Amino acid sequence: MKRTRAFLALLCLMFYSTLFAQNGASRLQVSAARATDAIIIDGYLNEAVWRGTSFTAFKQRDPNQGEEPTEKTEVWVAYDDAALYIAARMYDSSPDSIMSVLGRRDDYVTADWFVAFIDSYYDKRNGFFFMVSAAGTLIDGTMYNDDWDDWSWDGVWEAGTTIDNQGWTAEFRIPYSQLRFHDQDKYTWGINFKREIGRKNETDYLAYTPRKESGFVSRFGDLVGIEKVTPPQRVEVLPYVNTRAEYSPRVDGNPFKDRSKYLPGMGADVKIGLGSNLTLDATINPDFGQVEVDPAVVNLSDVESYFEEKRPFFVEGANTFSFGRGGASSFWGFNSSIPTIFYSRRIGRAPQGRANGDYVDSPVGAHIIGAGKISGKVWDGWNVGMIHAVTAREFAQVQTAGVRSESEVEPASYYGIARLQRDFNDGKQGFGVISTFTNRFFDDQRLADQINGSALVTGVDGWTFLDTSKTYVVTGWLAASHITGTTKRILSLQQSSQHYFQRPDATHLDIDSSATSLTGYAGRFTMNKQKGPMTLNAAFGFTNPGFNSNDMGFYSRNDYMNAHLVSGYRWPDPTDWYRFFSVAASLFGSFDFQGNPTWLGVWSSINYELPNYYYIWLNYAYNPETISNRRTRGGPLTKNLPGWEIDLGWNSDSRKPVMLDMFGFVYNGGGGISYGSELNVQWRPAPNVTLRVGPGYFIDEIGAQWVNAFDDPTATATFGRRYVFANMNQRTLSANIRLNWTFTPQLSLQLFAQPLISSGDYYNFKELERPKSYDFLIFGTNGSTFDGNNYIADPDGPGPAAPLALGNPDFNFKSLRGNAVLRWEYRPGSTLYFVWTQSRSDYENLGEFQLRRSWSRLIDADTDNIFMVKFTYWWSM
Repeated sequence: MKRTRAFLALLCLMFYSTLFAQNGASRLQVSAARATDAIIIDGYLNEAVWRGTSFTAFKQRDPNQGEEPTEKTEVWVAYDDAALYIAARMYDSSPDSIMSVLGRRDDYVTADWFVAFIDSYYDKRNGFFFMVSAAGTLIDGTMYNDDWDDWSWDGVWEAGTTIDNQGWTAEFRIPYSQLRFHDQDKYTWGINFKREIGRKNETDYLAYTPRKESGFVSRFGDLVGIEKVTPPQRVEVLPYVNTRAEYSPRVDGNPFKDRSKYLPGMGADVKIGLGSNLTLDATINPDFGQVEVDPAVVNLSDVESYFEEKRPFFVEGANTFSFGRGGASSFWGFNSSIPTIFYSRRIGRAPQGRANGDYVDSPVGAHIIGAGKISGKVWDGWNVGMIHAVTAREFAQVQTAGVRSESEVEPASYYGIARLQRDFNDGKQGFGVISTFTNRFFDDQRLADQINGSALVTGVDGWTFLDTSKTYVVTGWLAASHITGTTKRILSLQQSSQHYFQRPDATHLDIDSSATSLTGYAGRFTMNKQKGPMTLNAAFGFTNPGFNSNDMGFYSRNDYMNAHLVSGYRWPDPTDWYRFFSVAASLFGSFDFQGNPTWLGVWSSINYELPNYYYIWLNYAYNPETISNRRTRGGPLTKNLPGWEIDLGWNSDSRKPVMLDMFGFVYNGGGGISYGSELNVQWRPAPNVTLRVGPGYFIDEIGAQWVNAFDDPTATATFGRRYVFANMNQRTLSANIRLNWTFTPQLSLQLFAQPLISSGDYYNFKELERPKSYDFLIFGTNGSTFDGNNYIADPDGPGPAAPLALGNPDFNFKSLRGNAVLRWEYRPGSTLYFVWTQSRSDYENLGEFQLRRSWSRLIDADTDNIFMVKFTYWWSM
């Protein structure tokens, strides 16, 4: 508690040592003209409306902040009853050097770009952006929290470009149905423009954010002149039909690996405007077969792997449900396990129930019957978001002794989330609430003992700036969780890796075998300095032992309090020696609710961008001796030995046809050593082809890798249970390979492949000798015995302790998975997909890393192939 009080006192000192200043910068003004004739979106600026007065007052942000651009840019804005139009003329003194690089939709590459930013709500914190490259590639997204952007949103709009002897031109048509604005007689919107000149690494803006400051949307100019426009009745329908062919290898005797499947499907996505402020998105029988496959992982920890959401319905607008990260432009973690309140991949997750039999065929995920999402603004500026989804009962096909049956593995389930948030006082304060609810409907009561019955998580968040210049900001959040279930289920949950209430030396934890619910709380508070060359960030967070957001969220551990203080200095203005240079250092620490220090350390960092646009960064960290409350997986405490880590990274100039990105690290501590490196190579052999290859090789020599635990009343030193570990030597070789071949801005081919080979060699099997130590008895020494052929250990030889059958944990896992997607947007918003997905894997109880043998077995392994054709058609009513 003394540490906590001292940290909070330091925060207060920093909070109230600020200088107050008034920021009264005036806003630029851009006028829109009403178009009286039709505008053809072809990149040729020959319509009469483009002969009016243009806007040319751009300024450089990079490389020479505040100076005049090296090339002139002219912009015009027009409108009619249906859409907003933007035209731009990008003059270039060397038009043959324009970087006209063609990429697929939403794929950013270093090139020449023109970007329009629109704050149609005029709240000076949120908005939309629309980008087009000189080659015609489209990118769009949303902006939020004044500084951040989200590229997941895909609007239906048009842009055309041409290159001529003066440079290049661009035309935009953005339908009002793609924007959000209140119905008024006359409109004032926020507007900004950006031009990127790829070969010069130059960016020119109407209004830019100085390098030493923050805030972007709030700096926009004012778009005026639009009047007598009514927000349209927004109804968009995107039905789909598809057909899927699945081919699995035949496995002798397995009735579920002896057939191919042909599965037709149909469904629809619907977007409906509920007035001018709210939007309803609904999906019926959704299909996500065109998304990229998840990478293969070898997870030897007690924490589940986190995978990114890639399904379009859940990706689009995800920032609406962002929680606890408003106000500040920078957040740091430093070993804090910050819970995620909403993790959309819980909807349609893999079945959680178990089915037993000689052969079992379980579905890969719960089928989403339907889902609906509402987002927008209500009640004078409150941002609102809701998702409601229902998933079906899922059954595994089972065969035992030749008899076929089915077993329910996932009940029908409801998932709901509601989010409400508002900014006040021109964004200087903000407040929000969030709530998620999961409810399951058990027809098979056997599952009620395996899966939570219901789960509720509710939280509040907000921020406040401490000065009128918006230099210092405090942001924070608090949340509580409540889970219900049968006594057997809640008992299992208390003892699971999510909680470990059974830890024998944890005086602050107790197991309640009669409980039918579990409740907990969590929170975090952060202070950040938003402006100036000196950076400053401090935070304090906590998650109590009972908190659990995993039914609709994600978290890796609880029972911790975490704090850090990080400060640094940056030199963002280019010189002859650097383009950017910064240093930073921090102190951080974590404790459990019993007061044990579970992680402590110091960290430092150097970032250096050279004048030739090469970038180098170096991190160093030192961790003193601490205590682990998870190594024994529900057993007694152990000691973490001191350690140090060095990380080094380097990347080359992204303008070149070949770009390199390298990373390496070494961690020496905790009784072992880990090191590895990655090399990412991007090659652009043609303006429309990009190949990325990223191999990585990692070595982990672990001093105490978990094997198992065994009840033994003679093990009095470790509370009647023996905790067995081993040294482990793990070698992992993997690569991410991507090929993007863009034929036209509407037609592209994307290939992805991920080979992975990982081996683990276990040796020196041993047991923990005493709690709160890093002392082990190696089997085969001090009177113990070990049978290396059968992996049987006897802790005391002829003594009373029973032998331990450890089994052989050595492994050699090989995997190759990937997919190919041909995407043709044959009309705006309407797409035809051809998809091929393949996966293959192989497993051996072999600890040696043998590259040739592993690759040969992987190539010879049986494959699962899925072929899919999907047709979507968009129309707006």
